[in-house]
Amino acid sequence: MIATAPHWQRLVVLAPVIVIGVGLFLGVAILTVRAFAQSVRESGHKRMIYAGLGALVCAVVVLTYLGVSLPKE
Repeated sequence: MIATAPHWQRLVVLAPVIVIGVGLFLGVAILTVRAFAQSVRESGHKRMIYAGLGALVCAVVVLTYLGVSLPKE
């Protein structure tokens, strides 16, 4: 029934699902970032954490640029 409706009607029907999904995603993201920030604040090795995070970001960027992809299985 939804597949045969016009595009705007599908968006109206699915709007609550989209709003709830975005809200859940943002809630989890906020809690994760706050937990990470608290861990960094309490850690005695802040430079090591920042260096590891920077190395991880650099590795992801370089591997993405090189076109490396994970196996599908």
